[in-house]
Amino acid sequence: MKHHHIHTTLLLACFLAACSSTPGSSSQRSEQHYAFGKPPAPMPAPISDNARVAPVVAQPQQGRKGPENVAHIVYFDFDSYAVKASDRAILESHARWLRDHPQRSLVLQGHTDSRGGIEYNLALGHKRAQAVRSDLQLLGVPQERMEAVSYGKEQLADPGTSESAHQRNRRVEFEYR
Repeated sequence: MKHHHIHTTLLLACFLAACSSTPGSSSQRSEQHYAFGKPPAPMPAPISDNARVAPVVAQPQQGRKGPENVAHIVYFDFDSYAVKASDRAILESHARWLRDHPQRSLVLQGHTDSRGGIEYNLALGHKRAQAVRSDLQLLGVPQERMEAVSYGKEQLADPGTSESAHQRNRRVEFEYR
């Protein structure tokens, strides 16, 4: 009987301990303890590329398959896969050319700058290529004639580390077949 009473008391003590709040759970806790010393310093927020350098403007490229006198690249902001409104005319020209040449197909190659991990950049490059593909589809290009691929940070257009180099690397290239 004595053991039963001790077990019941221990069980009740454990239950009450589990239901109590911890000293650090309050929103007024001012100090945190870390296993390896002080907390890491917060990472500075990236400075917008637009604040440092002029935006990259895509230029027409001669000798490429596809529409003439039209850029075959669209550029993206840092960590973004939103197609810029300023690139709308480029997409419209490519969509018109694809509608006029139904035997042709298009590979949209997504790229990122050199910052970040491999997996993250492959996913971001794919999202960029998919965003361009979706916009072209809305402009009347059949989905089956377009393929979205990602090279992430593996095929840099500019190997530099300046903000302008990073800007030139954040792109989707149009490759006709």
